[in-house]
Amino acid sequence: MIGILGGMGTQAGLDFCIKLAKLNKGKTDQQYPLFVLYNKSNIPGRPENLHKYNKVLKSLLSGCKFLEKSKCKFIVIPCNTAHYWFDDLQKKTNIPIISMPKEVYVHSIKTCKKNSRIGILATEGTLKTGIYNKFFDKNFTIIKPSKSVQKKNVNKAIKLVKMGKIKEAEKAIRTAVNSLIRMKCSKIILGCTELPIAIFAYKSFQKIKKSKTFLDPNLILAHSSMRRYKSLISKPKTFW
Repeated sequence: MIGILGGMGTQAGLDFCIKLAKLNKGKTDQQYPLFVLYNKSNIPGRPENLHKYNKVLKSLLSGCKFLEKSKCKFIVIPCNTAHYWFDDLQKKTNIPIISMPKEVYVHSIKTCKKNSRIGILATEGTLKTGIYNKFFDKNFTIIKPSKSVQKKNVNKAIKLVKMGKIKEAEKAIRTAVNSLIRMKCSKIILGCTELPIAIFAYKSFQKIKKSKTFLDPNLILAHSSMRRYKSLISKPKTFW
């Protein structure tokens, strides 16, 4: 069973679940993956509480422990900024946690040219903590939007998605996307799980999967989760 620690934000967690289901394409109810979504929406805001490390860690850890006690085999966290706490969460949790930034990096190594310029749109917390740079700086050049675009467009779009104003969010993020394209970025990481909702809200799932511009961490994480889930359920049971 897959454990999903959601609520950061709620729409992003639901977006992950929808992508998980659509990737599987079960013909009957029983063919879809077993998962538990813990929509723990009372976790303190991550970007604004980086300096309150232990407070956020405690709340995230209680969510992981809930999923562990629920007999989940592994955990995913559809929130980019929350991966700032990843190492400590994994140390204190007895089941594997899949790292979203690492999975995006592994995917990029297979699909992007080495040393290419990859843009990132994310919360200021994700940019400040360098959770993507940790992996990507080895083989790519990460390009961030200007400070003014970050504040006027990226931060605004994220907030609008959380408020359920998707059309307005889509308009707000366009300027940021275009600015990174002008800076010769071959791909753009949608490094906040609200942003794929803004960009892909009115597009078919097939178009989302085939996007040549965007790297959607929620979709990549869903792919990784299904691979791990299928490998676990296909393992023969032993009785000695």
